[in-house]
Amino acid sequence: HLSHKHAAFLPLQKTEQGKAFDVTAKVTGGGITGQAGAISHGIARALAKIDGDIKKTMRKEGFLTRDARMVERKKPGRPKARKRFQYSKR
Repeated sequence: HLSHKHAAFLPLQKTEQGKAFDVTAKVTGGGITGQAGAISHGIARALAKIDGDIKKTMRKEGFLTRDARMVERKKPGRPKARKRFQYSKR
């Protein structure tokens, strides 16, 4: 999708280096939004490794912070992580 592609290459656009690099990325697992975020994070880390001044910009924009959200595990005695079985009073 076009918005995911835009989100993936946002670090290059923010640092005005979109034409300077040719990016090829292989991503597995997750959905398309998460994969776009992973590509964005990887590009930002690569740019930060190349130039220290860019690292400050990337940190401020939030590209170097990993999104640590994970799926909550299913608990025993419940159909899902937080959902409960239907309660019957009688």
